[in-house]
Amino acid sequence: MAQVVVVHGVGQQYLGRRTLREPVAAALADGVELAVAAGDITGRTPAPHDIDVAFYGDVFRAPGTKGEPPAPRSAADLTDPYEQALLEAWAAAASQLTGPSPAGTKAPTPRTLQRAMNTLLRSPFLPGPVAERFLLGVLRQVRRYFTDDAVRARAADAVSARIGPDTRVLVGHSLGSVVAYEALTAHPEWPVRTLVTLGSPLGMPSLVFDRLRPAPAAGRGQWPGGLERWTNLTDRHDVVASVKDLAPLFGPRRPGPVPTGRASAAPQPAVAPNGPALHDIPVDNGWKVHDLLRHLTARETGAAIGSGLAET
Repeated sequence: MAQVVVVHGVGQQYLGRRTLREPVAAALADGVELAVAAGDITGRTPAPHDIDVAFYGDVFRAPGTKGEPPAPRSAADLTDPYEQALLEAWAAAASQLTGPSPAGTKAPTPRTLQRAMNTLLRSPFLPGPVAERFLLGVLRQVRRYFTDDAVRARAADAVSARIGPDTRVLVGHSLGSVVAYEALTAHPEWPVRTLVTLGSPLGMPSLVFDRLRPAPAAGRGQWPGGLERWTNLTDRHDVVASVKDLAPLFGPRRPGPVPTGRASAAPQPAVAPNGPALHDIPVDNGWKVHDLLRHLTARETGAAIGSGLAET
């Protein structure tokens, strides 16, 4: 079994595990190679057989039969409250990058939803000619994961099927970071010691964080049993990862005296004495801020993955 397993994000329903594995393995190896060459870590670059993909995209592929409910053709057609709220939350995050958005109404209307969609389509998060209907499909996939137990279970099973006795590093991208986190917390017996999350929405209040399983307690998410290190990497323009710093939300954290004076502006890792740690690290993915391959080729990502492999 592979030493590194990568869990993909949304929008992959027309691909497959083998289709994704080749480009993912190449990008991941490139990132580790950069980190080794820069002296960030020691060790070897993982071979293709060391890397695998946990594929769950097929759960979102609609059957080719009649009678399926029609998908929304524009943001104005959205009727599901979760999808409406997620669209508006992403648009609010995008507006912080592009300037203030016009004042909305208390309840979403077709006009305000279309305005939110237009804000996203103009943002650095979605550069180029991205189809509105593709983004609507993304909203539907995220909603289905959190509201359909069968979808959630099949995604978790896809991860379980790829974890073996040699697996030390689990990488989750976008919604895949949620799938990876929930799978790890459900299986403390797994040999995984390093979690790497890329463009993760895990910290998004109400729509993601508060819907996690197991549920957060006292405002903190559960630390996966057996995990020794967690690195969370985000591009500052990524609206999916609207909460960039996960360290304050997921324990453990070293106890200490109440700070006095001016607090450090730098985010601090969540750590326990001589124990697990969570580090939030920014990356620059250029104009594809949420792209999985750009995340994987980043030197910072390579260092996070390579350090986990070095412990094997």
